[in-house]
Amino acid sequence: MALPTGAVPKVERPGPLRERVYEALLELIVTRSLEPGRHLVESELAGQLGVSRQPVREALQRLDTEGWVDLRPGQGAFVHDPTEEEADQLLVVRGLLEAEAARLAAANATPRATERLRALCTAGERARVSDDVDVVVAANAAFHAQVMQLAANSVLAELSAQVDRRVRWLYTPVARTRGALSWIEHRAMIDAIEAGDEQRAQQLMRAHTEHTRASYHGRATAEQ
Repeated sequence: MALPTGAVPKVERPGPLRERVYEALLELIVTRSLEPGRHLVESELAGQLGVSRQPVREALQRLDTEGWVDLRPGQGAFVHDPTEEEADQLLVVRGLLEAEAARLAAANATPRATERLRALCTAGERARVSDDVDVVVAANAAFHAQVMQLAANSVLAELSAQVDRRVRWLYTPVARTRGALSWIEHRAMIDAIEAGDEQRAQQLMRAHTEHTRASYHGRATAEQ
């Protein structure tokens, strides 16, 4: 089981090794370099990461506890493959959190903040044109994180942080499907936020997250 070339650097010391191995494996899962359902072999992962098997074993146990990996007795570890119900529940919660964040962002809008949102939107649009999915997903996550930051609600931000990585994980396979429309929706949200139109910003974000949810379920149907 070879990891994609250049997907992850060797885990360097010093530092808490088990934490660094955990973060490396989690990032590979979130970006789908380790795709759902993939068998994870401790010895092979250890060799790829340049560490012993012990921190890999500890990382896999933690990832199992958090729902990223499934440890199956007698079979080993496998990247978790989310059910449609799991994905739907997550994306519904994400929609609720981000719709409120967009409303608050409109209430707190500043020229500098909206300029930053437009810059992130431009980066995402360029990545989409060049078909760089990893950058598209990263720019999309950064855009939504900036809206959340502008909302200036620490409790909302904390709740959002709990689902951010899972949203990235689910968004990756539909990034191409969402395509230009996603960034058109982002632009409309920026206009509403810049205008201080709380209700419209909330409505646009709610529709935007619902479109992503529909795209994810549409992907599953197309693959059947």
